Amino acid sequence: MPSLNGSTSVNGSSKFLDHTSALETLKEYQSRDGLGIEDLIDTKQRGGLTYNDFLILPGYIGFPASEVVLDSPITKRITLKTPFVSSPMDTVTEHEMAIHMALQGGLGVIHHNCSPDAQAEMVRKVKRYENGFIVDPVVISKETTVEEAKALKEKWGFGGFPVTESGKLGTKLLGIVTNRDLQFEDDLSQTVDKVMVTDLVTAQLGVTLPEANKILAKSRKGKLPIVDKDFNLVSMISRSDLTKNLHFPLASKLPDSKQLICAAAIGTRPEDKLRLKKLVDAGLDIVVLDSSQGNSMYQIDMVKWIKQEYPGLDVIGGNVVTREQAANLIAAGVDGLRIGMGSGSACITQEVMAVGRPQAAAVYSVSSFAAKFGVPCIADGGVQNVGHIVKGLALGASTVMMGGLLAGTTESPGTSFVSREGKLVKAYRGMGSIDAMQDKKAGAGGKNSQASNAGTARYFSEGDSVLVAQGVSGAVAHRGSISKFVPYLAAGLKHSLQDCGMRSLKEMHESAANGSLRFEIRTASAQLEGGVNMESYEKKLYA
Repeated sequence: MPSLNGSTSVNGSSKFLDHTSALETLKEYQSRDGLGIEDLIDTKQRGGLTYNDFLILPGYIGFPASEVVLDSPITKRITLKTPFVSSPMDTVTEHEMAIHMALQGGLGVIHHNCSPDAQAEMVRKVKRYENGFIVDPVVISKETTVEEAKALKEKWGFGGFPVTESGKLGTKLLGIVTNRDLQFEDDLSQTVDKVMVTDLVTAQLGVTLPEANKILAKSRKGKLPIVDKDFNLVSMISRSDLTKNLHFPLASKLPDSKQLICAAAIGTRPEDKLRLKKLVDAGLDIVVLDSSQGNSMYQIDMVKWIKQEYPGLDVIGGNVVTREQAANLIAAGVDGLRIGMGSGSACITQEVMAVGRPQAAAVYSVSSFAAKFGVPCIADGGVQNVGHIVKGLALGASTVMMGGLLAGTTESPGTSFVSREGKLVKAYRGMGSIDAMQDKKAGAGGKNSQASNAGTARYFSEGDSVLVAQGVSGAVAHRGSISKFVPYLAAGLKHSLQDCGMRSLKEMHESAANGSLRFEIRTASAQLEGGVNMESYEKKLYA
């Protein structure tokens, strides 16, 4: 025993228990440290909480962060490898965002503030982007000119078109026109049968996807046509898709065709039924009914109609913030719910309408109720950082939807520009902003485009003579590419779950329900303490 340089006293006591009895002594306490989730979200006692109003208490780390599993359902039938969803806003999600979110294991919901044909075309681009068997390849005939083939390459963003007798799938394969064939061809009027490749490697109909991939990998060709016994083109496989499969192991795909999962938003007007038909024909997997207040006769009727007309299509309803709202949509048959009203960074619904709910209270109330019926929930809005993502999931959400947080990425459709402060930013606007509600793209520039606008539909303002804004327009900092930003969010989420002692989101939800996941209220001073307290600093999110 080493000598002491004075008397030892801890908290006024100099008599101590044997250190080996620490775990047994812990059992003497009547409850665990912190609060259970029901005590935390007790609105009668604490009022409505937001994400900043509480923290999750740490648990025991007995595994590396790399072992944390983030798989989580987005609907009753579809599960994502990464629980991130991009919002259906016209400055957030078009086909580029939807493609790259899906490649990272998440999901992009394509906005509907555009014409039905334009939205269907975006869905089609997502479904074509990465395939195993490409069941509807772009096919041309031998009479197609080089100029027309180059125009198709520009339109679709890829080259390598199969040439058949009639220019349609199901007819005799004659050759393939590749990028190399077109690149240095100056005679644009020449037909493709003069420049196409006829030395083809093919596979017979009935070949399995792994077998086809092996044939393609061994060949030096970019495409592998699948033909029947009469050499009629049936489908194709692309070498670039094989590469993508290797680079994006988490990609959100359908198991049979390996196509990327695609979601798109629509409103609840009668003409949205015609829009949905175009989207389904383009290959849509999930439809999101887009409304600031989902508990309406319009949405309930639309849910019932979709489930009857398209039983294979998953439907996400919303938005809702109470159990009562959720119950009506669940009874109507939704496969998922979207939670949030007025909590978005570009939303002023709570301020203008005096209707809504603090997001933490809303997420817990709705998700705990919906879980009784196996309906997954999306926490939509109020997410400004990784910590908010973790809290939304801890409160019961299966996935988290982000708008402003993703609007600054390269893949968003917003315009990039340099701000007055000299910083690179991207335009971002709420769908309830005047700018969004007056956009004429949805109405194809017609006189009554306001009636077809996604913003006016979302906020039930189609027939208003005076538009009341429920959102704002502005700009957000440029965040770089989704290919780096989403992995950063996922890594942060994994490390947070590791700190909590949770190996998966499923375990976190179970632990919250049984009371073993603990929370603590944050006072205003605690929030200040948890922030940066320095004279000056540089905040880099990831490297």
